[in-house]
Amino acid sequence: MNSATQKILLSVSQGQLEVLKDTPVLTSPAIPATPIGTAVLCHPHPLHGGTMDNKVVQTMARAFVQAGWAVIRFNFRGVGLSSGVYDNAQGEIDDLLSVIEHFAPAGPLALGGFSFGAMITAKALKRLQTTREITRVVLVGLAVSRFEVPLIDASLHNSTLLIHGQDDEVVPLADVMAWAQEMILPVCVVPKTGHFFHGQLPLLKGLVVRHVV
Repeated sequence: MNSATQKILLSVSQGQLEVLKDTPVLTSPAIPATPIGTAVLCHPHPLHGGTMDNKVVQTMARAFVQAGWAVIRFNFRGVGLSSGVYDNAQGEIDDLLSVIEHFAPAGPLALGGFSFGAMITAKALKRLQTTREITRVVLVGLAVSRFEVPLIDASLHNSTLLIHGQDDEVVPLADVMAWAQEMILPVCVVPKTGHFFHGQLPLLKGLVVRHVV
């Protein structure tokens, strides 16, 4: 993402995970002298071209960095230099948990993801909620029509930002609204944009920044 981006190969049970780490650079009084916490972000579906370099994920990463967070992006198993093969959204949760354990074993933690990655994030929250305090959650283009997505615990509602494109052609907005309605969880709808937020990435970034500062 920038010259300060660290490229890391993390050793895990199935071999390795390819990781990128970005740390805020102190360029203005608005940026904390030290990171306020660690944000771990998950990318779209591995079998449909999803990688940690996806434009939506990069936009989310920039937003967190601007707000003062250290950001970890990684490739799920079988993507890029990450070992293994796609595991139907099961092993991918383990990938996320391994990254959290290594890079954010304690301290303020934020989780986020796009599409498939948002679904993995939601599933991981269920495993983490009894052991870790999650400071912020950002779910973009949540793939509720393609996977079973658990409900977000009420304790996390005020910390969760759910963003969806009005004209999403991959995950219909109506499906996300139906999923969120059961929890009375607000949905931030971006008008006149689809699943990949073409032309609206600056707006997406601004929404995330305001949520995570």
